[in-house]
Amino acid sequence: MRWHARAVIIVCIVLSACGSDRTGAVGFINQTEHSDAQLWNLWRAAQQRLSQQIDLNPLQRQLNNAPPQILPGDLRALKISPRQLVVSSQPDVSSTTLYAATGTNRTDPTGLILCPQPCNVNYAPAYSLYARPATHYAASWEFAGDNFDTLVEYEFENHILNVLGYDTTWR
Repeated sequence: MRWHARAVIIVCIVLSACGSDRTGAVGFINQTEHSDAQLWNLWRAAQQRLSQQIDLNPLQRQLNNAPPQILPGDLRALKISPRQLVVSSQPDVSSTTLYAATGTNRTDPTGLILCPQPCNVNYAPAYSLYARPATHYAASWEFAGDNFDTLVEYEFENHILNVLGYDTTWR
């Protein structure tokens, strides 16, 4: 009898694992002051932009005066959806902390947050992580109008490019 019960339990576990969605449900884990509809609009705008043209090194150009690495658009971008993508703000780094770490003098709020590895910079207005999909931005951008939209749309582009296999090192 015990053998039969164990067999039933094992079969149930195996069958339930076969139907699980390991990539997560489509959508956002919205921890912003903005609506899901607004995040979807920004996602669709990112898809459209990447379907027309891909800029792989805006940060490298800004920091190192490198030549542009611009590619034609990739229509596959239109088919990529966010999968439980966390979108949230983080407190701005204080001006005193920023000055102590970099010698850069900015007023509070600085509009910057600590950017963890593998970022190419120590502080940034926003960054994205891909293993557990997330986009984080400095809290002072939350109600900065079009600046918020531009910032988050750019980070959504990075998520899409990552899923498509592009090197986002210099984005």
